[in-house]
Amino acid sequence: MTRVALGSGGEFDRIRAIATVLGDTLAPIGDDTATIPVGDGSLVVSVDATVENVHFKRNWISMEEVGWRAAASALSDLAAAGATPVGVLTALIVPSADGAAMVVDVMRGVGSACDAVGARVLGGDLSSGSVWSIAVTVLGRAKREIGRGGARPGDGIWVTGSLGGAHAAVESWKAGHDPDAEARYAFAHPEPRIAAGLWLAEHGATAMMDISDGLGGDAEHLAAASNVLLDIALESIPAHPGVPKAAERAGQDPAVFAATGGEDYELLVTMPAGFDSFPACRRATGVALTRIGTVREGNGVHTTLRGVAHAIAGFRHPV
Repeated sequence: MTRVALGSGGEFDRIRAIATVLGDTLAPIGDDTATIPVGDGSLVVSVDATVENVHFKRNWISMEEVGWRAAASALSDLAAAGATPVGVLTALIVPSADGAAMVVDVMRGVGSACDAVGARVLGGDLSSGSVWSIAVTVLGRAKREIGRGGARPGDGIWVTGSLGGAHAAVESWKAGHDPDAEARYAFAHPEPRIAAGLWLAEHGATAMMDISDGLGGDAEHLAAASNVLLDIALESIPAHPGVPKAAERAGQDPAVFAATGGEDYELLVTMPAGFDSFPACRRATGVALTRIGTVREGNGVHTTLRGVAHAIAGFRHPV
């Protein structure tokens, strides 16, 4: 069986243990999507779960926004694979005390996220449990496979959009006050970068993944999969407008704050050394593209802050 290197952390230790038990029954792993050859391309499949009190709290956002976030986070995996969405299936676990209206609100959000990227809701499942859980399976089509394992020394490291908005919102809620409107929107309404993922794939992306566990954690996973060193200048990170105020409250440099939060759902991508068409990406997709570093020979992630080594970490799943 082909195995792809995974980064560190409890979640990935469990995945390695599962891989050992499954042995040859497990297909190649290491990316957020599975690909199945179909005709001259691939069927791309992924599943993502959103759990109450882990990924959201009901006093933070509406149930319709919960549905949007659940679908958008799963669709983001298709964006990172350079895939065009086809449809989603949604499995809901609903507390028995909650009525049909809440289910309808969640699915309205799922439907809106699908409509925004041209996908359809294909079906799903409904059951009961102690807290809300929304598991979204996404299906898409891709002309060529793009995963975490193709980065090469000399490639540039780029990110779409801006980072840290969702982190700013969560830290505000934890501190007992409402976040800025822009930060709240970043958390409640992430936009899967489907158009940008397709554009980057067409323009030579060598490796790509979405940023769900924070740049600090996800860069480590891409470096491990590609067996390279990612050299990142933190001051180059495009920080969300909500970051400076939140970073000041947290006593952190804004660049570090933006790099260590989770659930940005932007794309982390490596592009060939000669790539310089980033303004064209914004013109074609409406999404900004910013270079933050260079791929080098070696292993792991090396981060600097204004020329001084500054280690960072991403979100660690409590498993």
